[in-house]
This record gives sequence, C-alpha cells and structure tokens, in this order.
Amino acid sequence: MKLLKLIYQVALFSTLSSAATVVDYTGHGEAKKFIDMMVNEEKFCPDELHTLFSNVTLQQRSLKFYAHPKKTARHSKKKKKQYGSWSRYEKKLLNPERIDKGVAFMLKHQDTLMRAYKTYGIPAEYITAIIGVESYYGAYTGKHPVFDTLCTLAFEENRRNAFFTKELREFLKMTKREALNPRELKGSYAGAIGLGQFMPSNFEKLGVDFNHDGKVRISEPEDAIGSIANYFKQSGWKKNVPVATRVSYKGQRFNKLKTGYLHKYSRNRLKDIYPKDKTFNYKDKVSLIKLERVNYDELWYGTKNFYVITRYNHSSYYAMAVHQLAQKIKESYNKQHLAMK
Repeated sequence: MKLLKLIYQVALFSTLSSAATVVDYTGHGEAKKFIDMMVNEEKFCPDELHTLFSNVTLQQRSLKFYAHPKKTARHSKKKKKQYGSWSRYEKKLLNPERIDKGVAFMLKHQDTLMRAYKTYGIPAEYITAIIGVESYYGAYTGKHPVFDTLCTLAFEENRRNAFFTKELREFLKMTKREALNPRELKGSYAGAIGLGQFMPSNFEKLGVDFNHDGKVRISEPEDAIGSIANYFKQSGWKKNVPVATRVSYKGQRFNKLKTGYLHKYSRNRLKDIYPKDKTFNYKDKVSLIKLERVNYDELWYGTKNFYVITRYNHSSYYAMAVHQLAQKIKESYNKQHLAMK
C-alpha cells in the first residue's frame, strides 16, 4: 500500500506544472468514505455524487500552497530582517483607487448599508472596507472552481485535509439547500466565495438573505452586506465602541510588552503609552498593535472591535488595514456627501 501511495504521489506532482489532471475520486479511499457519509447522514443521491466525484480537475495552485507543512522558526533558514513591512502592506491596500472605489460602493449601496447598521450595529464603512480588501468591491471574487478546489484539498495529502473535508461537506450542503450547481461556483484558491470571501462553513452559519428573496447569494451586494454585518455581530462587535487609535511612546519603552491582538493590557499598566487622540475614552483592556515602518514603529491601541475584525482574518495588519481603509472611505464619503447637498 505504501508503494502504491508513493507511485500515486509521484504521478500527481509530476503533472503539477503540465496539463490539467482529471481524477476519478469514486475509487479513492477517503473520498469513498466521504461519499458514503454524505449519502447516509446528509441524504444525498448516490448517483449524483458519483457523477460529481468521478470527474474532478486537480487544482494545482491550491495543492501547492497547502502541500507541505509550514516551516518553523527552528527549521527555516534565517533571513535578513526586512524593515517597513507595514509600509508595504499599506501601499497595497490603502491606495487612493481602493478608497475612491469604496466611496462609490457606499454611495451606490447606502440604503442597504444603512439597513445593515440599523439591524446589526455595524458601521457602513467597515462593511465596505471588508469587501474592498477581500474582493476589491466584487471585481475579484476568484476564478477557481470551488468544488474541484475543495476536493483537491480534502483528498490530496496536505497539512489541512481535515479542515477542507469539513468545508467540502458544508459546500455540498449549501449547494443542495440553495439549489445551486456545485460545478458552476467559482472562488479563491482556498474555496472562499462571494464579495466577502466566505468559506462554506461560514456561509452556513452566518449567511443572510438580506434582500428577502428566499435565497442567500453572497455574490450579490445586498446579501453580502447583510452577511458581513452578521459575521461581525456574531463575533462580538460592540456598537459605538472605537476600533483603534494611535498612541505615543518614548524610546523603546514598549519593547518588553508583547504586541498583537492576542495580548491585552489594562490602561493603567500602559499609562506611559497614551493616545494621541485626547477624546479616546475607551476604558477596557487594549492590545498594542505595532506597525513596522522603515525607520520607526507606529504603535496603536486595539480595542474589542479591533479583535472582532481579526476573526475575519487572524492578522493584526489585516485588521489595521480594514480599520484605516474604513476611516479613509468614511472621510472621503462625508466630503462628497456634503458637496452633493
């Protein structure tokens, strides 16, 4: 069996840079178990599943991304530290074009965004910023066939087989419930879908029929807006609570403190690190968010709502990019809105 597995893997990876590889998963051990489970537990038609799983195109980019374990610091080669990582991130996500398109999106969908705010308490600019970062306001929702992607990542050996097997199950349940053809849906190289790039399991838990047409379609603006607002609400967003504020410090006094959204400190402990904005009156614990520039570090307080944004993507830089993009969109939107009156 080990020899057969080795032969299969060699055959697979020898084709990664050549023509598309089509696989019949109906004879694959783990896939057969999965099909049986979907028939017995989820009441899927066996013939329909066999037709689906008999003709799967391997998604080579996806497999390449997840194929090998991530290197730990102990095993990876030591690289020369590159300064200014936030400046590069900022340049990519906070450019004038993305801000302008965000304003246009808010103007076009202001009624839906206002309804989302009234329903869930999530400000329009943060919903807009998520869509701007995730899919460039719907322009780039992904071109990868979601079914083939999830099959590839569920059944070909990689570091996240269990996760993608769960996502494949939720994806098929979603397509059945929503009367969608699983072969027609396109998404990211990881199987994320729609304007907000939801994974299928999040679609199941948090997707909202916000236009009340009896269907959940997160590739459409209304349902995407409602679903993202619901995601934030369910993750613990607090209405009228700030997200982040820049702080001042002297020298390297904060260096002994751990930074990042997972570490929280009382304001009393950080009394020598104080907000630049004197109106900032958030009293609960905060995180210290460090943004590395070439010649210095920016330091920010992150609140409970900053942490909520990291539930969408577990990265302090991601959450800060969403926050700053939201603020820039809001500022520009308000100027245009006033000019139109």
